[in-house]
Amino acid sequence: MYSKAKHSQIATILKRAVLGGQLTKKEILSLLETDSPKDIYGILSAASQVRQNQFGNSVFLYGFLYFSTYCRNACRFCYYRSPNPEPRRYRKSIQEVLNYARSLEASGAHLIDLTMGEDPKIYSERRYDTLLSLVSAVKNEIKLSLMVSPGVLPKSVIRQLARIGVDWYALYQETYNERLFRRLRVGQDFSDRIRAKRNARREGLLIEEGILVGVGETIVDWAESIYSMMKIGASQVRAMGFVPQKGTPMEKIESPTLLDELRVISVMRLVFQNKLIPASYDIDGIRGLQLRLLAGANVVTSLIPPGSDLMGVAQSDLDIKYGKRTPEGIRPYLRSIGMTPASKNDYLRWVETEKTTMTNRLVQGIRRPRERVSSIFSHSSRILSERGIV
Repeated sequence: MYSKAKHSQIATILKRAVLGGQLTKKEILSLLETDSPKDIYGILSAASQVRQNQFGNSVFLYGFLYFSTYCRNACRFCYYRSPNPEPRRYRKSIQEVLNYARSLEASGAHLIDLTMGEDPKIYSERRYDTLLSLVSAVKNEIKLSLMVSPGVLPKSVIRQLARIGVDWYALYQETYNERLFRRLRVGQDFSDRIRAKRNARREGLLIEEGILVGVGETIVDWAESIYSMMKIGASQVRAMGFVPQKGTPMEKIESPTLLDELRVISVMRLVFQNKLIPASYDIDGIRGLQLRLLAGANVVTSLIPPGSDLMGVAQSDLDIKYGKRTPEGIRPYLRSIGMTPASKNDYLRWVETEKTTMTNRLVQGIRRPRERVSSIFSHSSRILSERGIV
């Protein structure tokens, strides 16, 4: 039954959020629990207003290079799980990756996301030099921000990525319900993933964290995950609706409603007001992309150069060969909802400002050697200078 008192409570939370107030875990849960259409509309509208307040109508664009589709893991939801015979497996050479990265840079992307599974050739043989060489080659050639999404790396390798000049380390927990995590990520350790993210943050890397929607979690799990991502210090957070993948144990499970994902994205925006929230092209194309942006997202991800023979994740080949998954391909669709791509310098400024903010927090509260904090400050200043931003 619709409750006027509940609606009043929701309205009060939203008003405070739009004015920049920080939400408690209980308030996050209240927003996620409501099933009133009026309240849900209010949440979506408030999230859109917060995004507008923080970022205007500007959208950041991420190029996606899935350079190895081999993986040693057997995650129940993932198309590229090691036992699955369905996906096309490949390992791209450094020169191929450089060619793709140049194409994305020329097209107007703001970031290159270098992604792979936990390739056994690298992980099982401990050939992390292969990964580091590829990342270093891209960093030397391409004048864009870099993200790496390579799985759980040792602390020493994370440190080397930071020294190369990588900006982002992406590592999705998928859920902060440990029992559900063990069902989804078979044989993997919940704490190892948390520890890797914390190690990356200590090295001065920004963290991207993400959860799956529609994999057996509860609304309470949504609230706990959002709150935990805030505590871990994520600078970019995402919620992706589950897409069943052929050849996996979960291929018969239905996708969640788009509204569920939009609700989570909207509440994320109210919590992570000045952070980045992706809207993936990789789930259901342009229609879903536009709705996710209107719900509070401000980053378009999974843009892939046409003719590259690269694959996506949730939808491994959606619209790639037609050139729609490019900055130029999505521009008219952004324009139709009143949004426009930001400039490259706008993105670089945001990244370096966020790094400075993160470092200041480490100085104020985290037990770390003073010389390490000083080195992060020096690194940020050097990068700003090199990029002509200061």
